[in-house]
Amino acid sequence: MDVNQDVDVTVVGAGPVGLVLAAELALAGATVQVLERRAEPDEAMKAGAINVPTAEALDRRGLLPAAEQVQRELLSPPDDGRRAPESRFTGHFAGMVLDPDRVDWSDPDLAAHTAVAGARWVPQRELEALLADHVVRLGIPVRRGVGVTALDDTGDGVLVGTTAGPVRTGWLVGCDGGRSTVRRLAGIDFPGTAPELTGHLAVVDIADPSMLASGWVWSTRGAYRYGPQPGRVVTVEFDGPPADRSVPVTLEEVQTSLRRVSGTDVTVTALRGAATRWTDNARQAAAYRSGRVLLAGDAAHVHSPFGGQGLNLGVGDAMNLGWKLGGVAAGWAPEGLLDTYDAERRPLGAWVLDWTRAQTGVMRGDAPSAALREVVGDLLSTREGATYAVKKISGVTQCIDLPGGHPLVGRFAPDLWLGDGSRLADHGHGGGFLLLDRTPGGVFARRAAPWAGRVSSVTDDRATPTGVLVRPDGVVAWASDATDPAAVTDLEAVLRQWAGAPSASPLLHRR
Repeated sequence: MDVNQDVDVTVVGAGPVGLVLAAELALAGATVQVLERRAEPDEAMKAGAINVPTAEALDRRGLLPAAEQVQRELLSPPDDGRRAPESRFTGHFAGMVLDPDRVDWSDPDLAAHTAVAGARWVPQRELEALLADHVVRLGIPVRRGVGVTALDDTGDGVLVGTTAGPVRTGWLVGCDGGRSTVRRLAGIDFPGTAPELTGHLAVVDIADPSMLASGWVWSTRGAYRYGPQPGRVVTVEFDGPPADRSVPVTLEEVQTSLRRVSGTDVTVTALRGAATRWTDNARQAAAYRSGRVLLAGDAAHVHSPFGGQGLNLGVGDAMNLGWKLGGVAAGWAPEGLLDTYDAERRPLGAWVLDWTRAQTGVMRGDAPSAALREVVGDLLSTREGATYAVKKISGVTQCIDLPGGHPLVGRFAPDLWLGDGSRLADHGHGGGFLLLDRTPGGVFARRAAPWAGRVSSVTDDRATPTGVLVRPDGVVAWASDATDPAAVTDLEAVLRQWAGAPSASPLLHRR
């Protein structure tokens, strides 16, 4: 397979993070290819749902209907009569499932992000298939069965050795997982805490499922969960990491683990698809960038899957990096813009590592952890506690420290409804910045006109906020409730900061 071509960016890894990144790079104007060592997509069962920022990223690119269809199919009644997942997604903390009836859904943070409620139950395999179709429509080549063997950052590009021959690329991004080859070859350290547990995730057939309780069950040997999807089994054992994580998970391994933690002689009769083995290894790359080599997703940070944060954290990396690196590669953004990638994403990655470490501490089978679990469980059963945890898990409170006094700045854009019945997100399917202008005569849109190839202006006749500028990753870069000259001046300064210098003929997508 021919990979001997010059491209602006080569992405290593065709999982959800690599596919999102490739699409955002292309929409920003960069030429891009994806290299994937696996010959076929990974069928192993992994994350079972997505958070609000991930669902809203799909929404901004016109992929919400496809995600909603996945959720409808997942929530349809199963043939065997077992209960399907609840449609209102809450998640869990250390196996303590949050009761949706105790959540204050009128909380302003939650109420501002409801448009994607029908697209949260999207498992990782289905998400990857959805994104693969998106990448095909953008004309981005995904070259499977190609592994990376060497790299040399020459200062003006990267020479990449692959199993299919050498590649010359302007930039290289490793989205190749926790044992990232790109990270290792780039010499980027990966400090953190060692694992103390082994977990399994599988969909199985069981001879007598009545032997297992529904929901999470703890014991001195570990914990397990049966459900909520039919046949879904999770086991957690605090016996250290597995001897070899590279070998496939067998039916016997899942059955042995399930018997140990459940204290039953339950019999697993079949594995439906590939099972997954995981640990609570928690590490974060010492740097997300080294010269022309960058990292995203599990290549930049790993942790246990408790709370389903890993996939979403990686997609957030890709959305943040994609338009920035794409703009630098396409020439409309200064290289210094890339410094904001590490600065903005590292704090969130560190928080997620601690969020998952805390759950490990609560889930252990010893007496102190059991006592702590009782206390945390009591807190999560309150209206305030359940609402707090759901807001954290859903991602609606994520914020970047950006200058500006408006409360929307630095937050993910809420559901901004327009007078014609559409939402601002409906106007962002082609990528780029979105400017909402509610001023008489379109004062803000006129100021943004020189950036027309990168900024889509949408006028509206509703009241406040009078203006909102949303970056391609969904983060509000500027907002105002005023229409005075100072607001216009602030908008121009923010446009120059994030969208580069104005140009007579800027390009969003060179394909």
